[in-house]
This record gives sequence, structure tokens and C-alpha cells, in this order.
Amino acid sequence: MLDVLAAVNGSTAAIGYGLAAIGPGIGVGLVFSAYIQSTARQPESSRLTLPYVWIGFAVIEALALLGIAFGFIWAK
Repeated sequence: MLDVLAAVNGSTAAIGYGLAAIGPGIGVGLVFSAYIQSTARQPESSRLTLPYVWIGFAVIEALALLGIAFGFIWAK
């Protein structure tokens, strides 16, 4: 009689992307924490390492955008 215990209506792509956004969130936190620690240790190198921070941030965010795009492409 109770064959269906739980049913998910709508798109599960939002749930998948929500779970996939955890990785880039942690990655961005690690990039900026490493920059803050390196600047605290050697303040004179802050201008030298800042471009690498933005490159790392851009790569991580690009992966997050790919995650949302693939989530909507493969949604049924």
C-alpha cells in the first residue's frame, strides 16, 4: 500500500549543485587563507603573490560554474 515512501518532485540539479558547491567553497577559503598566512609571514612579498591568488580564485570559480552548467545540462 505504501510503495512510495518519499518522492522528489522538480529538478534534482539544484540539490546536486548545492552539494557540488562545497568543494569550490573550501578551495576559495584555502587559497585566501594561504595568501593571508604568507603575507603575515613576509609582508614584502604580498604584491608578488597576489596575482597567483587571483589566478587560483578564477580557476576554482570556473570549476564551480562548470558544475552548475553540467548540472542543468544533464538534468532530466
